[in-house]
Amino acid sequence: MSTRPEQNPELKLVFDEPVQKKKAPKHLADLSPADRKAWAKELGLQPFRAAQVATHYFSHLSSNPEEWTDIPASERQTIAAALTPKLIELVTTRTTDNGMTRKDLWKLHDGVLVESVLMRYTDRVTVCISSQAGCGMNCPFCATGQAGLTRNLTAGEITEQIVAAARACVNGELPGGEARLSNIVFMGMGEPLANYNAVVRTLHNITDPNPDGLGISARSVTVSTVGLVNGIEKLMDEGINCTLAVSLHTPDDELRDSLVPINSRFKVREVLAAADAYEKKTGRRYSIEYALIRDINDQSWRADLLGRLLKSRNAHVNLIPLNPTPGSKWTASRREDEEAFVRILEGYGVPVTVRDTRGREIDGACGQLAAAEKSK
Repeated sequence: MSTRPEQNPELKLVFDEPVQKKKAPKHLADLSPADRKAWAKELGLQPFRAAQVATHYFSHLSSNPEEWTDIPASERQTIAAALTPKLIELVTTRTTDNGMTRKDLWKLHDGVLVESVLMRYTDRVTVCISSQAGCGMNCPFCATGQAGLTRNLTAGEITEQIVAAARACVNGELPGGEARLSNIVFMGMGEPLANYNAVVRTLHNITDPNPDGLGISARSVTVSTVGLVNGIEKLMDEGINCTLAVSLHTPDDELRDSLVPINSRFKVREVLAAADAYEKKTGRRYSIEYALIRDINDQSWRADLLGRLLKSRNAHVNLIPLNPTPGSKWTASRREDEEAFVRILEGYGVPVTVRDTRGREIDGACGQLAAAEKSK
């Protein structure tokens, strides 16, 4: 495993992030349980109030202080404003798949827009969340990458997307009635490992048991990365053991240098070695995300190379029919090329699935809805 001491403490994972003009209000979701109590004391509140509010927020998904009956009525609004200030506001919602897929556009305190997608399946409900506003990885086929990086989100802003989704499930806002949010994927806007500290705090908020967190199993949480090797190495030592997804998109360095520019720093074999180390340390099989792009990365010889790279690894390939963005030269592969790609991988014994292409009718690709709203 490679070590890079010059990367600490934040591993220099944020690439050219613009200075945030106005910081987001501090929220209890930005802090550990112990720090929440210390912060409450700094604010002149009794420390146990932080634990009470965390119980309402994480266990009961309540954002309405009038429901907090264990707190004196005269203090509820003040305490709520101090510990759980409003961080996100719903701008618009679009639905498809008979309401089973819902894309929400959120406005943050400074007017920045981010997206999350809530999807109900027969056996689970998944939310795809954003960890940054925009993205600095500059992948040319990605709507978010085309927009560039605006700023990192705070742990509170990321967590609020998840709590809002969990609340929508409990309130029966999706067809089929009341449900429980079961899966969380960091596959929305941004590169999660380029916002490392906020994402790790959010992972604790997700997996810590009630009342300190949402109590969702780490096995149900997936963190995606384009291959920030130093971030993968650091994440494996956190003890959270969520699933790792590597957005590879091609097995050869020559093409990946242009499709995923960070490849100029971390080559394919180095990325896969880091994923292998993560799998060995956590016991969690990782996934390879591969967006199939017509005549770019869907050739049989690339499927063959990918199969040879992965045949002895504990990895699963997620083939993603590209969701094209307006005006883009990139488009989804032909069905026959997609089927051939699958057959070749299966011939090497590599587990492979083709992702359900939900959300095409609602600007489903990350960044499309935000870009459309900005252009109004």
